[in-house]
Amino acid sequence: MNDEAIINDESVSVMPNTHPALRSADLTNRTERLGAMHGTRLSFVRALVRRMARDQWRIRIAHRELDDEGYGVCIYSIEAYGERYSQVIFSQHLDAAERTDRVIAQKWDITSALICGVPQASDLERLRANVPLQEAGRLDANDLVLCRANKSVRNFDQVVNCLAEGHQPEPSVFERVGYLIRTTAVYGNGKFGIADYPRLSGTQAFRSGFSAQMCAVYLLRDFSVRLVEHIAARRNPRAAVKLARNCRRYLGVGNATGLGMAPFLARHPVQLDQWIRGRETALARVLAVRRIDAATLARATALLARAARHIAQVYTDHPREAARNARIVAELPLVQDALQRLSAQSDVFRWSALLEWSNEQISSAAQEVLVSVLLELYPDLVDSIDCGAPVDDALRLDPDMRVGELLRLVERDYAWVLRQSPERRDDAHFFWYRSAEKEEPRLGIRAEEPGAERELPLDIARQVGRLHASLHALRDREASVAGFVGAHPEHRAIVRRVQTLAGRPYGEIRENLLARDTLPIDLMRAKLSMFGASKFDPKSNLWVRVTLFQGAPTLDELAPDMNDDWIFPCLPDGSERGMA
Repeated sequence: MNDEAIINDESVSVMPNTHPALRSADLTNRTERLGAMHGTRLSFVRALVRRMARDQWRIRIAHRELDDEGYGVCIYSIEAYGERYSQVIFSQHLDAAERTDRVIAQKWDITSALICGVPQASDLERLRANVPLQEAGRLDANDLVLCRANKSVRNFDQVVNCLAEGHQPEPSVFERVGYLIRTTAVYGNGKFGIADYPRLSGTQAFRSGFSAQMCAVYLLRDFSVRLVEHIAARRNPRAAVKLARNCRRYLGVGNATGLGMAPFLARHPVQLDQWIRGRETALARVLAVRRIDAATLARATALLARAARHIAQVYTDHPREAARNARIVAELPLVQDALQRLSAQSDVFRWSALLEWSNEQISSAAQEVLVSVLLELYPDLVDSIDCGAPVDDALRLDPDMRVGELLRLVERDYAWVLRQSPERRDDAHFFWYRSAEKEEPRLGIRAEEPGAERELPLDIARQVGRLHASLHALRDREASVAGFVGAHPEHRAIVRRVQTLAGRPYGEIRENLLARDTLPIDLMRAKLSMFGASKFDPKSNLWVRVTLFQGAPTLDELAPDMNDDWIFPCLPDGSERGMA
């Protein structure tokens, strides 16, 4: 991330050598803040769509064989950077009684695989025999992503009926649910025989983190629209119409995500550091802008208004989320007023003044909306940061380090653990474990459920506290770490973690993940926000529904000069009544 290049940019004036310090991880890495994040220009879906458009990926339907009810196969061809991929999608009949978002489902409306190359007849038969089975099938290292989706009971048939009758659905149809299909899993990284991530990191198209999975979802979004149009046209060939462009763009793909995603941030701390550091570096660049023109101020005001409208259109029955959204909607007009007042009071107005005001006057949730808006204003400063670049996230032991130095690292980097006395720490309420049935992480209450003896090592705060006590008791601070972990093998894993994360302050979630007040949905929200999800609708404290690619340019809109303005998508106004 070279800031010199930014300083010399002719379109934006940045104060040289005065970049504000990045916000402290004591602020950004609290679960309250992580659970309030929104997508930004740095989110993986935004970065992928920009790259598709800028580098002119060639994506087309190579084969489609669907019956009158839309059952059959559709194959998308993807060409980029001299590489070729295909997404093979199977659509099948599913009884209503078999449709469920739960991971234990065995049948789905739509199943899909993103693969390397072009499938031959034998490949297609192999995929046809295995992809609809998902976990029960077996794929190979030529297959990159495995995913499945179900139709939205609320929307799918209603949209088909409207189009078949020759008119557009009212935009209000999409007010509660902004998609036609909802994914229930998008698998990558070696599950069920598919390619491990190192295979992807050697490609140009999908080397960025989760880009293959996001591409698969993007093509499912396109397929969902083509599917309703296909069924409508077969039902009423003379009268059927296509979905209006504003609705096509508004519709995303739903996703139901449970506890399996929550531990990722704790188990991949180097990646977490890269993600949060990228956001904070982008924000620091924006705060260093020294000339803010009237057009940028006006755009900021408009984006704040759009954000308020977007959040007001989020429907959720989760009390905490609903209350937080209501507060954001009430506070964003205050941000607009403060922006007008502060910018009028000074000829040298800086965004840092607005952010400092927000820290004192509004909730952390509204503050994070403001951060997303600020990053949206300056693509020339932000878009060069790649939060998804491959990282080596292995945790390595330095055996030659002295235990005195290790103790100093613990006391410097984990002060957030040590500030609370051991007797006041809530280290025993929850335990994390892996389900034997689905090999997915789960959360148990220690006093009520069996299995604590097999808990996953996500008790970072507890491990650090125990490590500190052992180090502090040592008399010989010049002893080697090798000797220490030889004598205390129970500390080996946490020592590796402390050493690897030295200099990576954003790598730790600065909370005790075993505490009674832990909300796994906060961890899910942070990861999903980095993906670029919107419309967060927790169904409990353990799983959440979101929407991906809502508002994104459609396949036929991908071009180097496309409009990349789709943060905080809002319901169409209904002014566009049809498509040719």
